[in-house]
Amino acid sequence: MAERSQNLQDLFLNSVRKSKNPLTIFLINGVKLTGVVTSFDNFSVLLRRDGHSQLVYKHAISTIMPSQPVQMFDGEESQGA
Repeated sequence: MAERSQNLQDLFLNSVRKSKNPLTIFLINGVKLTGVVTSFDNFSVLLRRDGHSQLVYKHAISTIMPSQPVQMFDGEESQGA
């Protein structure tokens, strides 16, 4: 089966979405958002926080920090434990 190549951004966001790993998003204006990614596309990220969904445009994002290590590739071994 041929594998479709994915970019690092999509792999990262899909991994935190599937694992429901909480993360902190820092915007370029300094605002800090904390929540769980529920969906994303080429231009935006849908963040669930405080029981509400918030659409964040990717061009406004500076940094994304997950609260736990992210496993993006199949077969990647967990560290620690």
